[in-house]
Amino acid sequence: MARPAFKKWFISIFSQAMERSTYILLSSLALILMYWQWQPITTIVWETENTILSSVLTGLFFLGWIIVLLSTFMINHFELFGLAQIFDNLKNKQTANPKFQTNYLYKIVRHPIMLGFLIAFWATPTMTAGHLFFALVTTVYILIAVKYLEEKDLKKFIGEKYETYQQEVPMIIPFTKRKQ
Repeated sequence: MARPAFKKWFISIFSQAMERSTYILLSSLALILMYWQWQPITTIVWETENTILSSVLTGLFFLGWIIVLLSTFMINHFELFGLAQIFDNLKNKQTANPKFQTNYLYKIVRHPIMLGFLIAFWATPTMTAGHLFFALVTTVYILIAVKYLEEKDLKKFIGEKYETYQQEVPMIIPFTKRKQ
């Protein structure tokens, strides 16, 4: 649903103002279904017995979720979740295209929301086989979706400004671009 072709098809049938919030709603419902039907695989892959290490991993877990939340506000939280579009529609106003922004964490990595998810998914004092499976699958999904789908769409939509941003700022892992 995040691909331009689907969006174009969706707005040919429904209001453009509904597109983003419908995407968020259906994605959330898919996640709820997955969580509801998830069958835990409780075999322990690793478990930290060191209290300090456990605390550090738990702290990193929460840091990942804080990065996700703060990153949404560093762009436009309400536009990202489709609320701005619905609100503008209620006021009979057309929502402007999102502005390309590279503030705060977006100066360190191009996709801080995905970085936050990866930290949250991997930082755990107890890693079960089910959690490891989830972390591996979501990591592969994030890397493929960002590199081969989202980045391609952003280059097409934003153009040269985004290509320059790609050359200067790492995709997900901070501080991995060499200064030239």
